[in-house]
Amino acid sequence: MIPSREEAWELLTEFNKDEFHLKHAKVVEGAMKYFAEHLGYEQSKEFWRIVGLLHDLDFGMYPQEHCIKSQEIMRERGIDESIVHATASHGYGITVDIKPEHEMEKVLYAVDELTGLIGAVAIMRPSKSILDLELGSVKKKFKTPKFASGCSREVIEKGAQMLGWELDVLIAKTIDALREVERTSGLV
Repeated sequence: MIPSREEAWELLTEFNKDEFHLKHAKVVEGAMKYFAEHLGYEQSKEFWRIVGLLHDLDFGMYPQEHCIKSQEIMRERGIDESIVHATASHGYGITVDIKPEHEMEKVLYAVDELTGLIGAVAIMRPSKSILDLELGSVKKKFKTPKFASGCSREVIEKGAQMLGWELDVLIAKTIDALREVERTSGLV
């Protein structure tokens, strides 16, 4: 079963109560929708959104089993295996050995951490907005390991490599995605 957006949200909120994590899920959902539309997957954008929304399903209750417990939960609920694989693959090399294969999985792997870093850069700005954020500002903070230290630069770089994109291209496209998220939903 591929859940509707409402069913996915209900499942997510069953296992996640923290507002920060719920906001992150919505931000990644919006970014995934943006990338689906801009990479030629318009007809699959709802699928991309659901994957983005559910990618951290288990993080709230099972942070030590992240990307492991979510597989069990989703299978128990009859969620389609393509969603189980896609969401789990963003933990590749960290908690699971499920390699991102489809372009959508590679995008999720790359932008999950990057959305956090970009969001952290944005809130340090006077405007507190991504709408006026420039690539150079993100690159400068990217090179500062202590800034948003929970956002793995290694994972972001590995994600860019998986996609065959230069790091600057990944960052610029993700900024564009988050601008759209901010414009349409007020998130970020």
